[in-house]
Amino acid sequence: MAAYAKTEIFYISVWFCLILGVECDLDLIDRILTVQTGGSVTIPCHYDEKYIQQKKYWYSENYNIYRNTTQENLSITDHPDQSLFTVTMRNLQYEDTGHYSCIVDEQGQLAAIYRLYISVQSAPDVSVVSSSVSGHEGDDISVQCLYSSGYKNEPKQWCRYKDQSCYTVGRTDTSQNSSVQISEDGRRSFTVLMTGLRLTDSGWYFCSVGEKMHPVQLTVTEAKEDIKDELLNVWLPVSAALLLLLILVGVFIWRWRRRPKQDKHQIRDRDYSSTTDMIYSKPEDPVIYSTVNDENPNDISYYSTIDYIPGSEAVKPPAGGAIYSIIYNTVGPH
Repeated sequence: MAAYAKTEIFYISVWFCLILGVECDLDLIDRILTVQTGGSVTIPCHYDEKYIQQKKYWYSENYNIYRNTTQENLSITDHPDQSLFTVTMRNLQYEDTGHYSCIVDEQGQLAAIYRLYISVQSAPDVSVVSSSVSGHEGDDISVQCLYSSGYKNEPKQWCRYKDQSCYTVGRTDTSQNSSVQISEDGRRSFTVLMTGLRLTDSGWYFCSVGEKMHPVQLTVTEAKEDIKDELLNVWLPVSAALLLLLILVGVFIWRWRRRPKQDKHQIRDRDYSSTTDMIYSKPEDPVIYSTVNDENPNDISYYSTIDYIPGSEAVKPPAGGAIYSIIYNTVGPH
């Protein structure tokens, strides 16, 4: 059954290329993309760098041709930096089943760079759990490919669109790409495990069972920084800034506390100063008088006055005592 379908597709493809007058490489006609009814699919069309500036087209067997378009159920986008253009078909129905081709304009001559047969089915023969996967450089990713019971004994592969390199069940280690391991799950599915991802692994792949396949896009991004290093890089400068701020605040407080002491010292150094102290004394305590020597103008003399303040309520004297006010004055040279 599968061999008959493949032979039929081959002859239909030859007729398709002859009718459209498109140059075809018949070796490309060996894959059937299966899609569920109402589903969508994105097809990558890789081209040589010499076609970067050339026009690109999407052909269908009902003679429709599309170029750089965005419609309700169809969009075509060129990615010259990746040397490919993608075709996204949405809400596919049974009538969308048929042959399609990626076409480039080569000096006025249309050339097919990739062709495939799209089969819209209620239960696709081959499908994937996720058609888009991503991971960081050095990480691992896995893709689960599903297939119908009739393809249990068909070869299972994981292939890359760009160079059509394929990996079969088992483990494959390569020097240019990450390690690839394909294992049968025994539940009408197989799992593709890619370990030690590299940036060069980014691109389009497809799961294939026999001649049926389904595309998967893999995106590999730069390795994420270790969380410990990231925290260290963030908190180290923050901690240094906080420490500097604390030092500045400490210096400011120290200088602010020293200012009153300096002011008091300056007041004491003036030529004239006067202070008043309150002392307690008994009435029978003697009164001491000081004299002022004004004969020598260069001498500095001191005198004091003791006043009795009876009945003061502001400050109560001790039992049997009185409150006196003592005024100290410094007389400078005249």
